[in-house]
Amino acid sequence: MELGSVSAAHGSVESGTMAGVGKCILVTGPPGVGKTTLIMRIYENLKLSNPNIKLQGFYSQELRQGGERVGFEVVTLDGRRARLASSTISSPESRQWPAVGKYKVDIASFESLVLPELKIREDTGLFIVDEVGKMELFSSYFFPAILNILQSNIPLLATVPIPKFGKDIPAVVRLKNHPGATIFTLDKSNRDAMKDRIYPQLAGMLLKP
Repeated sequence: MELGSVSAAHGSVESGTMAGVGKCILVTGPPGVGKTTLIMRIYENLKLSNPNIKLQGFYSQELRQGGERVGFEVVTLDGRRARLASSTISSPESRQWPAVGKYKVDIASFESLVLPELKIREDTGLFIVDEVGKMELFSSYFFPAILNILQSNIPLLATVPIPKFGKDIPAVVRLKNHPGATIFTLDKSNRDAMKDRIYPQLAGMLLKP
């Protein structure tokens, strides 16, 4: 159950208000609207303003050849990379990989990089996850790791896709309905101002025990 919703000039926000649960900020919006760019701008600001806070996680980005998108990779916050999906790979092994459209998802590659980044450590201050989407959720270990973060009470900043053809991914619905979640919907009209809305809220979470 989503406990509250507010529409504002800078965008819509839905917020859970139950205390004592994992703190989670979710950024959603259509493909290409700038969710990853927003997340990374917030990350850079956090590094400058809170240099002693341990940040863990990853972001996703396109792989292009000759101007054409041929896949996606995941990148850790310290710059390590691994393949997430490809439209050009044709190895015997890849024939067994799950597909999203024309892209084959390399679950083993994704898990080898991302799962260690989602492990809770004593000094972890914030997890950043871009994104909790269909490709990532082919990993049977990925979403349990996300739920474990929420149970730890360490803040989570994550991106999630908008519903496709009116149908949301069940794991994304579960995240949105989490009582500690606040959801920010990004669009072209509010994306420049959204950082100034999310950053103070996130910074406040980091100051609380």
